[in-house]
Amino acid sequence: MPLAQAQALVPGLVVMPAEPDVDAAGLCRLAAWCLRYAPLVAADPPDGIWIDVTGCAHLWSPSPLPLPQEGEGELMDDLVGRLARAGIAARVAAADTPGGAYALARYSAAPTTLAPPGNTTAAIASLPVAGLRLVGETADNLCRLGIERIGQLMDLPRGPLTRRFGQDVLHRLDQALGRVFEPLTPMLPPEIIASRLGFVEPLLTADAFAAVIEQLAAQVCEKLDKARLGARRYDLLFERVDGSIQAVRVGTSRPSRDAAHLGRLLRERLETVDPGLGVEAMRLVVSGADRLIGEQTDALAIGALDGEAAPNISVLIDRLTNRLGARRVWRAAAVESDVPERSVRRIPPMLAVDATWPSELPRPVRLLSPPQPVEAMALLPDRPPVAFTWRRRRFRVRRADGPERIHGEWWRHAAEAAATRDYWRVEDDDGRRFWLYRSGDGEDADTGDLRWFLHGIF
Repeated sequence: MPLAQAQALVPGLVVMPAEPDVDAAGLCRLAAWCLRYAPLVAADPPDGIWIDVTGCAHLWSPSPLPLPQEGEGELMDDLVGRLARAGIAARVAAADTPGGAYALARYSAAPTTLAPPGNTTAAIASLPVAGLRLVGETADNLCRLGIERIGQLMDLPRGPLTRRFGQDVLHRLDQALGRVFEPLTPMLPPEIIASRLGFVEPLLTADAFAAVIEQLAAQVCEKLDKARLGARRYDLLFERVDGSIQAVRVGTSRPSRDAAHLGRLLRERLETVDPGLGVEAMRLVVSGADRLIGEQTDALAIGALDGEAAPNISVLIDRLTNRLGARRVWRAAAVESDVPERSVRRIPPMLAVDATWPSELPRPVRLLSPPQPVEAMALLPDRPPVAFTWRRRRFRVRRADGPERIHGEWWRHAAEAAATRDYWRVEDDDGRRFWLYRSGDGEDADTGDLRWFLHGIF
């Protein structure tokens, strides 16, 4: 209403100039604070915030084994309470769809509303049609026709409704009911390093994407350099014209801000991207970063004068990891255990470990898991086998070294308290070398059943 009319109705009315930009900035700061509840948060100007709590609500449930939907009520109570202590009044609602949550938060009778999963349609049926976020005079025109509730709108035939009011009414209704997907533009934490490029015309080709990747990589790496950070994980987001987002994630084995290396990793993943009807913007986000201080790599670097600089294999490891998957690229590391099958573990290729294998006790390059039984001939208690049969093939032992006695780890399992293995390194007539062991020491029956096994091949 006009200001003069408002002052006439309310004497002493406090009037302040509107500052939309300041309000929007404040809303964004409040949305960033809401990241404590879920990683997907979006501002809904002028006065709303979306929080996608899918997969997060159960963390607030007091139950020791909560269901995925449990905990939403506790989360909303905590949110409203914290905002109230900060002097901010809020209305909160949770529903299956963003449109349903919008309508319940603004037009429900209770300040806090929780629609059970699958009941969004019934929950919003009695709400005013203005809860569908209809623009212009559409909501007023519907009310003049006697259509005041969302439930009444659901019962009307779609054809005449579209001819009278256009596509917007049915589109908003379908979004609220979950018939049409409604994407949210997530807000990134303020400390996240990212760069975004929008396009006048949608892009469709891999060559165009590659050119944009080169620019984004340079911009992001420049920001990383200023922050003295190195990225460990990058997310490249393709914002399609239909509102959906295609995402590509690449990682590095150690912190890096090499734009050329990053661009190469991202270009190799372009074949997995479906541009749909076109991509209207691309955004590169650093979702994981560590501290990275510049290193001296010229001729004055320590060790470089002697030609002993360690080769940098991280670039190769990054390309293999992003092409094959993180679980398929690993290296073997020693574990402080005398039992052979427990003395090795898989670790990331660039992870540093302290444990090493003893050089005086060589181990075969290939261990069989589990050890395969063989038939062997040997004199008890400590003579090597003279021959053994493995996979129906007989091998005559020409040379042997042993035994190396390994006891069970009694602190792990009580059954291993007396277990003993005697290992021999043997060579057959053709020069093949095997690692055999006998279960038991050959004297005490409690130490093993005297069976023979092939555990490794040199």
